[in-house]
Amino acid sequence: MKIRKILIDASFLLLVVAIPAGAQTTLTIATVDNPDMERMQRLSDSFVSDNPDIELEWVVLDENMLRQRVVTDIATGGGRFDIVTIGLYEAPIWAERGWLSPLDTLSADYEIDDLLSPIRNALTFDGELYAAPFYGESSFTMYRTDLFENADLEMPDAPTWDFIRTAASTISEQNDDVYGICLRGKPGWGENIALITAMAVSYGARWFDMNWKPQFDSEAWGSTVNDYVKLMSDFGPPDAASKDYSDMLALFQEGKCAIWIDATVAASAISDPEASTVADKVGFALAPDRGLGKRSNWLWAWALAVSKGSEHLEAAKNFVAWATSRQYAETVAEKVGWANVPPGTRKSLYENSDYLDAAPFAGMVLSSIESADTAHPTVEEVPYSGIQYVAIPEFPAMATAVGTQFSQALSGEISTGEALKNAQWVTGKVIERARFITDK
Repeated sequence: MKIRKILIDASFLLLVVAIPAGAQTTLTIATVDNPDMERMQRLSDSFVSDNPDIELEWVVLDENMLRQRVVTDIATGGGRFDIVTIGLYEAPIWAERGWLSPLDTLSADYEIDDLLSPIRNALTFDGELYAAPFYGESSFTMYRTDLFENADLEMPDAPTWDFIRTAASTISEQNDDVYGICLRGKPGWGENIALITAMAVSYGARWFDMNWKPQFDSEAWGSTVNDYVKLMSDFGPPDAASKDYSDMLALFQEGKCAIWIDATVAASAISDPEASTVADKVGFALAPDRGLGKRSNWLWAWALAVSKGSEHLEAAKNFVAWATSRQYAETVAEKVGWANVPPGTRKSLYENSDYLDAAPFAGMVLSSIESADTAHPTVEEVPYSGIQYVAIPEFPAMATAVGTQFSQALSGEISTGEALKNAQWVTGKVIERARFITDK
């Protein structure tokens, strides 16, 4: 099998898995440019070998661009993509709109009941599974055990935000070449907003009250954003407002971060001695809290769904079943080790002694996922579901606008007070207009 990389424009690559002449079906797959998805592309030769009449094309995009391209194509019925990589937010909304084909022909060998309940439920609409999880995640705390030991600090299994600040300050004072803390700063509803909203939940904040009134003028939101900006300004890397998940991952792997609070899926990447310079010096703890009954752990999965507009529905569903199966996990384990198997999707993985031996973070990941309650996400009651997102169609544009305000506050362009005031205004306008359209 040969893989050709074709630069379509500056924003993405088209990867064509070339197979012998005579192929009758081409599946175009839109996916995100992260290590797990890149590994799936490399291992897809086994699927091609078993299905010689199918050719695969991969459209690989960064997270923000993926969402823009996919939603434009699938909402307009453009038919560009057969298989799309989406998250927990999109799956039920797109299913309700009739944009996705239900995965109702999965065979018994797929073992759908093996999927972790929080992830499976979030990908289900009206009793049908509409996307299969490739990997699932929550968020937790990753830290340098050697730096903590040198600073005579002990990370609790369940830290508070106050402890995180103390530790970041202490380690920053003792190490000129290490940042005390690394947190996402790049604007985007799946970037800084994911982190800050989950943080805000632990502070008792919420996007809306039960009457859909925005809550950015609350004390809880003020404390959240002030603490986030101060943490990153005092102890974070320079130019943090432009740095996303991938940037922070690279910094941690290079030994530049003492504490990183982010997606649990990063655990294998920072523990991999071939990729991380600190692989043997990494510890894990739950996401921080403020003692209010909610931690800052979110729930997410990158999942594969089949566009309703695909002309190759059964072939596409067969690929989705292959890529999200127990057998695929075993293939990954055989090729690159159990620690690199896509996490957070199947109960059986967390009962597998080979995986548990290879992944010391597994128990903490499972606890973080199982404790994330998207149906009751906040301390106070809310009219929406979702933890780091609000499960309404208007959220991406609204949250990206809010994320821009918070990013500008982090970079010092505006004050946190101004950022919160602008966030209150924009969310109010969006909700007002959305309700008006609905009523009409």
